[in-house]
Amino acid sequence: MKKRVIITGLGVVAPNGVGLPAFTHALKNGLSGIRHDARLEALQFSGQIAGEPEISDALKSQYFTDLELRGFNSTGILYGVIAGMEAWTSAGLPIVQKEHPDWYSGTIFGSGTSGIDKFRESIYKIDELQTRRLGSTVVAQTMNSGISAYLGGKLGLGNQVTTNSSACATGTEAIIMAYQRIQAGLAKRILAGSTGDSGPYIWAGFDALRVCSSNHNTTPEQGSRPMSASASGFVPGSGAGALLIEDLESATQRGATIYAEIIGGHVNSGGQRGSGSMTAPNSVAVQRCITEALKSAHITADAIDAINGHLTATTKDSLEIKNWTEALGRSGDDFPYINSLKSMTGHCLSAAGSIESVATVLQLHEQFLFPNINCEDLHPEIAALVAASKIPTQMITPPLRIIAKASFGFGDVNACVLFKKFEPESYD
Repeated sequence: MKKRVIITGLGVVAPNGVGLPAFTHALKNGLSGIRHDARLEALQFSGQIAGEPEISDALKSQYFTDLELRGFNSTGILYGVIAGMEAWTSAGLPIVQKEHPDWYSGTIFGSGTSGIDKFRESIYKIDELQTRRLGSTVVAQTMNSGISAYLGGKLGLGNQVTTNSSACATGTEAIIMAYQRIQAGLAKRILAGSTGDSGPYIWAGFDALRVCSSNHNTTPEQGSRPMSASASGFVPGSGAGALLIEDLESATQRGATIYAEIIGGHVNSGGQRGSGSMTAPNSVAVQRCITEALKSAHITADAIDAINGHLTATTKDSLEIKNWTEALGRSGDDFPYINSLKSMTGHCLSAAGSIESVATVLQLHEQFLFPNINCEDLHPEIAALVAASKIPTQMITPPLRIIAKASFGFGDVNACVLFKKFEPESYD
């Protein structure tokens, strides 16, 4: 019999809030974390705004020793460890030093480009014939699996410890992978999430592609405009999100708080065929990803109360909404509520899916929908498909039972997960 899979812990490092209390406050009040970035201006980027978490030295010292912080400059690992350990402790799990690993707990924690600043520092040292001065942590900080390795060591995890990478779908994919592993009885709990580095060396490629917003360099909080007629491209961001995913039996035995249940999900690719390419989605695959997620959860489209979309503030927003209407067979006033966290955080790239999933679970747990800021001028193509009332620009509190979260990434990859308000009785 398949296990019921629930969420018992959450952690977040986001541009508009580090830690659950600050992040929840920002969600409910529509607070943006997008700011002008002097580095981007100095480097003559066309877009000079970004969403970057603010991490104090005091906060770093809560998670890393002085020795660990010596020569440490991987923001992706920094964000991921803080978010991951917050999720672990918010689940009521202790951080203790034991002789043996916890064989029933693991982590699937995704990453995109990792340790880019450490790479840059190392390349300069190598070119200057100072290879022996690289330090003993350069490999751990720059290997793609560095984040899962750090979390595995700090928490003593003995089950699967791995890092996945699938562009902007990374975080959502990690959650689905963890869900499937626990559902199959291969682990009791998995710390799932994703992280993404900060800085110009991560964001430069997107600026070169001319997909970043450059119209609001002096008004940064207005820069990220998903579903808006005046959207001018995405705002780059960074951070990390983490969910402690657990089987219901284990959580019940511990008396853990349950934030939500995961009832299904699906991952696929459009194969860069048809309308799909390295940077554009294959609509057939996107719609199939959504419908297969519904099938895996044994629910119909009318059960979806809300959607937390990918919605990046680019020309693809209208296409995404069209794909949702086609996949669900719902439009106009019948369409679910939909929102995009990127209006407040920018596009956090490999971290986007996990940060947005934390926001989705908080909405279910506390029964609210955060606003789509900067969307007062709804794009006419979207307005023709969906009633404006379904795209709230202020926080609202409708009854919420099931929310769909989807992420679509470079390489024509897709992931959709279904979160449900926890109800003790079983479902079939």
